[in-house]
Amino acid sequence: MAQPPDLESLQLLVHVADQGSLTAAAAELGISQPSASKRLSRLERRLGLRLLDRTRRGSALTADGALVTGWARRVLDDLTALSDGAAALHRARTAQLSVAASLTIAEYLLPAWIGELRRADPDLHVGLQVTNSARVCELARHGEVDLGFIESPGRPSGLRSRAVAGDRLVLVAPPGHRWTRRRRPVEPSEVAGTPLITREAGSGTRQAAAQALAAHGLAPVPPLLELGSSTAVRNAVVAGAGPALISELVVTADLAAGTLAEIEIAGMTVERSLRAVWRPGTDPAGPAAALLAQARRRAGKA
Repeated sequence: MAQPPDLESLQLLVHVADQGSLTAAAAELGISQPSASKRLSRLERRLGLRLLDRTRRGSALTADGALVTGWARRVLDDLTALSDGAAALHRARTAQLSVAASLTIAEYLLPAWIGELRRADPDLHVGLQVTNSARVCELARHGEVDLGFIESPGRPSGLRSRAVAGDRLVLVAPPGHRWTRRRRPVEPSEVAGTPLITREAGSGTRQAAAQALAAHGLAPVPPLLELGSSTAVRNAVVAGAGPALISELVVTADLAAGTLAEIEIAGMTVERSLRAVWRPGTDPAGPAAALLAQARRRAGKA
């Protein structure tokens, strides 16, 4: 591959996967259908892969296309994270409360916690950095944030911490996957031996899954895909790329709607505590203490 794919083509591919139609994807991006078709054909030539099956009824991802789409989502998510992170760093310079949070907490829990806090204090300025759990701990250890929130299993070393909520990882697959047709739960050894769609190294979700398998004397095989956010993992599973162990918070609506199916694992549950972390030798004070109290109150831990 002489040149990497351009971002516009990757964005178009992701929209085709989401819309199920090249025409609808082109309309969403404000380009003509012929231009979109040429752009995807150019992407296929550049990669040396057939990404779409084109029929009169629409465009469907090939198996290669589903994998490439998962990687494309990661690239686009990482680009968004870069932009958002730079903006967060800028906001944090003048923030009254500086917070770092892992991606799942930041997306599914923290908005409600901060929203309640700001209703009580509308002038409160919160600077938020969204990253994986390992980086959150690093920021907290160096005093770069007042408070961090992580998904990693256990208590992190070199930090004070307190449980603020609970979570469960669930094994999910798209309807029609071979695991959904089984009458019995899958064995932990089969989960460990199957390449899954996972978060990147350093994420709390990935650490929790590995720890649960280790309790059965198992180590997971290399992943099918490594993606930079739980939402990207969820989207790849919905697209049919493969199964994943993922936070229940991320897929609750999909399980209810039947977009994804939960697969029971024999004799294995993956439950974890979501924790607030801060520097040792200190106690959260002011807005940080209020945010910690709000998080615990929402989870019924106050």
